[in-house]
Amino acid sequence: MRSGAPSVQSGLHHVLGALPPVGLEDLLDQAALQRRMDRKYVLPVAAAAELVEGLGSAEDAQVLEIAGRRTFGYSSIYLDTAELDCFIQAARRRPRRFKVRTRTYLDAAECWLEVKTRDRRGWTVKNRTSHALDDRHVLTSGGRAFVRQVLAEAHIEEQDLDLAAALETAYRRSTLYLAASGSRLTVDTSLRCATEHDGTPVEAHLEGHAVVETKTDGRPSAADRLLWSHGYRPVRISKYGTGLAALRPDLPSTPWRPLLKHDLFHPSSPTWSTPATS
Repeated sequence: MRSGAPSVQSGLHHVLGALPPVGLEDLLDQAALQRRMDRKYVLPVAAAAELVEGLGSAEDAQVLEIAGRRTFGYSSIYLDTAELDCFIQAARRRPRRFKVRTRTYLDAAECWLEVKTRDRRGWTVKNRTSHALDDRHVLTSGGRAFVRQVLAEAHIEEQDLDLAAALETAYRRSTLYLAASGSRLTVDTSLRCATEHDGTPVEAHLEGHAVVETKTDGRPSAADRLLWSHGYRPVRISKYGTGLAALRPDLPSTPWRPLLKHDLFHPSSPTWSTPATS
């Protein structure tokens, strides 16, 4: 993978179009991975295209396709306390922590409430329930009961669940299924993060780079090994943690400082709107 190659979005779309498709039902049946090990990488979009092309040539890779689409618009609203307790837990690397978000699939106009918990061994567990699209910026009473139940099952002590929107993210995602390892790979591009600071909207975007995430049962996938062979190593990046730290320099940012020091997040004109689907 040539990290210096032009990061042309159309190149990524071209290699995705060359892969055989997999439907959502089959993907979830083969690789739901609700309890999984996540490894995240940040690389130029052109390098991400070469990664996908390499997996298509060497592995039994398939790309998620729904209604003829292979790239989908996502919007997430991260909910936190007024004191940003969830963010602080992540920034201070608390062994047992959680985050709450609503995730909207823009192409399907569907919304879900998701709770992600992390245990002492680094495993991520995601639970979700349907959520009203009109309520995607808030935690309803039913949503609060769902969050409380998930935390209890994860043996996380009762938390302040007076949660409100703390950060909005929007991006485009493509998902690959790697049959040999039963794992998944996501490629996120056009990432934007937005919040308010001291009453003023602030926004930034990840310039020319993709966030690639492998989701496995713990063992490295073919994608991990291919990335390692080209010098890419997992990085600590959280769309919520890194995005909020990039927009709020007054907040602690230790876990994400190695990434933030490269100034990949660039300020952009605040719009508070998600990108149009295509």
